Amino acid sequence: MLWIMQFSGFFSAAMMMIVLSPSLQSFPPAEAIRSSHLDSYIRLPSFQVSTSPDSQDDRFSFRKAFEFRNADECGFADHKTTGVCDPTLHSLCPENVFFHFLVSETDMETLVRSTFPQLKFKVYYFDPEIVRNLISSSVRQALEQPLNYARNYLADLLEPCVRRVIYLDSDLVFVDNISKLWSTNLRSRTIGAPEYCHANFTKYFTNSFWSDDRFSGTFRGRKPCYFNTGVMVIDLVRWRRAGFTRRIERWMEIQKSNRIYELGSLPPFLLVFAGRVAPIEHRWNQHGLGGDNVRGSCRDLHPGPISLLHWSGSGKPWLRLDSKRPCPLDALWAPYDLYRHPH
Repeated sequence: MLWIMQFSGFFSAAMMMIVLSPSLQSFPPAEAIRSSHLDSYIRLPSFQVSTSPDSQDDRFSFRKAFEFRNADECGFADHKTTGVCDPTLHSLCPENVFFHFLVSETDMETLVRSTFPQLKFKVYYFDPEIVRNLISSSVRQALEQPLNYARNYLADLLEPCVRRVIYLDSDLVFVDNISKLWSTNLRSRTIGAPEYCHANFTKYFTNSFWSDDRFSGTFRGRKPCYFNTGVMVIDLVRWRRAGFTRRIERWMEIQKSNRIYELGSLPPFLLVFAGRVAPIEHRWNQHGLGGDNVRGSCRDLHPGPISLLHWSGSGKPWLRLDSKRPCPLDALWAPYDLYRHPH
């Protein structure tokens, strides 16, 4: 499922998630976390909330944050939204947050409502057949799932009144105020993301790509850098105007016949946007915490301030917790796992 949090008629945040997996959670704002010595982390109060005893989904639970408000105009009374385009929705008031869900299974709405009964949201159906024939085999089978590509179609699926989104993967935790990320100045760019220009950009494409000027020539005149697509600020107005969905699809079609990359949904984004990205501070994507399941490696935090922890990579914290073989940083995820864990 694709989860999109809308904070206003034009302020949205999005993330990829399957509802049966742990979802994005948030810590109170923190200016910096600098090591994985867990004793130094903030310990948060939380409340255990579960579905009703007679519900078929009683295996799920979640911890609800204590009530708080960020501005004087925010109250605890229920806000009656008028719909997706309600102009009164804004990020200052948590009770005014509106969620959008893209689902690939038609029965998901019932599950969402039973798991999160107080959410204000709308469900959109994403047909996997839209993209299934465009997907090529990847280095990991998980990267071949159609829902990984749903972010390519946000501009088509969401209402025109949704003019900007923050796209977020589901394997992350915020430790800062998302409104700071929202305030990113994209200038003339369509997307903004933390860039990593020290990374070896050539490894994201095959030798046949780099040896064929028809393909590699797309980067001529650009200074492409790797960026992780798990955290992006996207201007949907510019996206729609430029037809970027079709541009991404065209590279996926080329991949089917020429095998120009090995990694799932990332390379088409790089082909279209690398070198044309509004830079965002690295603190907004402390990625790679998933490490490598094959070697069982655990990653530490990179130096510097951190606003977002991202378990990208093949190792996921919920799987390591279930197998009783967690990495140290997985303790930050554990309190917010939707599945119940015996204590």
